[in-house]
Amino acid sequence: MIGQSLNQVVPRFQSFFDPEGRFANLNLGGPTDISNNAFFQSMGTNGRSCVTCHQPSDAFSVTPPHILQRFNATQGRDPIFRPVDGANCPIADVSTMDERRRAYSLLLTRGLIRIPIAVPANADYEVVSVYNQYGCNATDVISMYRRPLPTTNLPFLSAVMFDGRESTPATGTTKIIYGNYPASLMADLAHQSVDATINHAQGDGTRPTAAEQQQIVEFETKLFTAQTRDRLAGELSDDGAHGGPVRLSSQPFFITVNSSVHFLLPSFEQPGGLVTPGDGQFTTNIFNLYGKWAKLDDDDHDARAAARLSIARGEKIFNTLQIPIDGVAGINDDVAAGGLVAGGIPTLQGNCATCHDTPNVGNHSFPTPLNIGTGDPSPNNPSLNLGGLDLSYLPQITVCKRDAVSGLPTNNCKTTTDLGQALIDGKFDHVGKIKGPILRGLAGRAPYFHNGSATTLLDAVNFYNTRFNLDLPQQDIDDLVAFLKTL
Repeated sequence: MIGQSLNQVVPRFQSFFDPEGRFANLNLGGPTDISNNAFFQSMGTNGRSCVTCHQPSDAFSVTPPHILQRFNATQGRDPIFRPVDGANCPIADVSTMDERRRAYSLLLTRGLIRIPIAVPANADYEVVSVYNQYGCNATDVISMYRRPLPTTNLPFLSAVMFDGRESTPATGTTKIIYGNYPASLMADLAHQSVDATINHAQGDGTRPTAAEQQQIVEFETKLFTAQTRDRLAGELSDDGAHGGPVRLSSQPFFITVNSSVHFLLPSFEQPGGLVTPGDGQFTTNIFNLYGKWAKLDDDDHDARAAARLSIARGEKIFNTLQIPIDGVAGINDDVAAGGLVAGGIPTLQGNCATCHDTPNVGNHSFPTPLNIGTGDPSPNNPSLNLGGLDLSYLPQITVCKRDAVSGLPTNNCKTTTDLGQALIDGKFDHVGKIKGPILRGLAGRAPYFHNGSATTLLDAVNFYNTRFNLDLPQQDIDDLVAFLKTL
């Protein structure tokens, strides 16, 4: 827990074990006394603080094994276990230990927090049905179940929250663009700290104060997290490798850096560039952490050398794998629906960099919400998503587009487990669209995707393999997983 692991201080550098080895948090503002820092203070009415769901020992998110430890240690009364959003539905019975275990099952097994969001009054769609096995079946306020995003590596963000709601006029915040970064990011994070306290800590809106907001944002934006040791490959900074948070903390970044669609739409997001804004340079080699390991000699069949070679191969696959991208809202659809070009692109020959273009970070360098199908039921089996992962624990929501004249729902309908951006801007065409998160520090914060449907990184790789019909050989899958574990 926070008090035990940190002894009331967040040091400048601290490492934690995870299932794949060890990761570290670099605190450029540290050491930080948690007794007088707003990030660690309860400012609502239910005992929660920011750190309740953003634990340093979980790469500043939360993970099911540690959530279960907290449940057992407190008999389900730790502040993370509050019916308002920790329970599958606020009406759940939490009177006994067994009832609490059932009530908080999604938090305990998938690390999911319930996010209730009202359907916008101006929505061009109607929610025609909600099947929520936990009882939250309202059609005016929809319950989404999402992973808490890590409050680290934040200077690389191009949108705040999975659905971008804290970077949009819908919440009185500002879209993050090249011309207003980093001021817009700081303002959006400050606003998010207030909304989080009101909604998750059940505060009254008086805290955090402006000074406390600034303190929270200053703490968060000086945190960098990355894997430092792999249990098979050893230290990730040995022999010319560049793993770990120290190197990451100095990674150059600006909004639109290395824009993956610049070749298609040079004027879409300006200025673009790789080294300096507008320099016209771009690369699909998103990660260059382990290139030196590709040259290792494994004549003696050393296990550590073999692991490092696998990681280097995985990095190369990530940088070079060709992916026929189809059916992805935000890429393939018509520009009027949020796609890239008029008429859409039935198939875009892309790669991992198409959606993960920020160098050595792996998120998208400008706001571009996409729907790759992690929350969409498969037409062949509605209990699985489009990549074959289990969705049976999530509700199913069906929405139909309204007729522009009559306002009545049409036969143009979609069924999904998360409405995504459509719950923020009210646009039917944006159903299911979310942002891709930063990839650094993955091994310390499983499960993956916004809904926790990928229990492991192998699940995540298999999702893409299935979703885009890649037919990857097992060696490539193993190498990709080995690489992702080192981020």
